[in-house]
Amino acid sequence: MNPQETWKAVVREAAARAVGEDVGPADITSRLIPAERAGTAVLLARESCVLAGLEVAEAVFREVDGRLKWKPLAKDGDRLEAGQAVAEVEGSARSVLSGERCALNFLQRLSGVATRTAEFVQAVEGTGAKILDTRKTTPGLRALEKHAVRCGGGVNHRMGLYDAVLLKENHLALVAEKDLAELVQRARQENPDLPVMVEADKVGLAKQLLALKPDRILLDNLKPEEIREVVQERSRSGGQTPLEASGGVTLERAKAMAAAGADFISVGSLTHSSKAIDFALDWKR
Repeated sequence: MNPQETWKAVVREAAARAVGEDVGPADITSRLIPAERAGTAVLLARESCVLAGLEVAEAVFREVDGRLKWKPLAKDGDRLEAGQAVAEVEGSARSVLSGERCALNFLQRLSGVATRTAEFVQAVEGTGAKILDTRKTTPGLRALEKHAVRCGGGVNHRMGLYDAVLLKENHLALVAEKDLAELVQRARQENPDLPVMVEADKVGLAKQLLALKPDRILLDNLKPEEIREVVQERSRSGGQTPLEASGGVTLERAKAMAAAGADFISVGSLTHSSKAIDFALDWKR
């Protein structure tokens, strides 16, 4: 299955799961509306934001009723003004009502992630640093939330435990310091086609890792001045290992990390704490 087919499958599955959860055996309220009643509804953003989730919103309505007609008026990644329409859906009023909440839930959640990501991207603009997401995602929605990060201008970290090696503090705690070099080498040998990254929570460990040349060093909870020290050591040693900074990243802290020379800044709050954006569905008169 190619990436586009995989993505479509993710969108369909998410929509089907959401509709099944919400509608259940029947939408007992909407069936009070006459079956022959039809109409056109518009989905719009009630506040400025970066749009994400339009494809899955469409998939929700198609899951409810394949006869509904969908007209997109914007695309994921667009910057929206308050009151801007993003799509129209036309057909059975019962069906539109049944899909309304699920579609809006996806839009508000994913646009919130995209909008917050864009704020971090703007904060480090001009430094060369890239904003990364993490695995701190909503269970079952990881692919959609990481798509939203890309819509906001961010870059995806690994998708899961299968597409990159990341030796973190709790891995290293189980290995003697003298065996660190062997562990990194083993990770490379067993995963020749995947990046090998190692976390360092102290400047000394980071400097030690520079000599081992992993594909990336994750500087966890280091102060900006400590990040700068590691950057300077990398320069002195002639190394090129990319440095990623993480740990309690706010907009101001991201600016400081980028100014200190971090190549990547990973921000867990993009997906675990982004504020939902207010979206609405209104009937066209």
